[in-house]
Amino acid sequence: MPKVFISGATGYLGRPLTQALITAGYDVHALTRPQSIRKLPIGCTPVPGNALDASTFIGTVPAGSTFIHLTGVSHPSPAKAAEFRSIDQASFRA
Repeated sequence: MPKVFISGATGYLGRPLTQALITAGYDVHALTRPQSIRKLPIGCTPVPGNALDASTFIGTVPAGSTFIHLTGVSHPSPAKAAEFRSIDQASFRA
């Protein structure tokens, strides 16, 4: 069974993608804040952690998995530049 590790699995794009991957038979591990675990689709493995701090999840990424990174600011715009740097850029670096 192919493995996928996804950040942002409870978001606008992440939730339907996570559900589609589970339905297609993928073994999905979803990085999520502890308070958002209940929002995950049934069938995925929750990975409590912080997308801005790799030390909270680096040991839980299954070997050989595809990493899908969807953590970010919703509806990005130039007005959200600081938010983009503090969330999108920081999570991508982690």
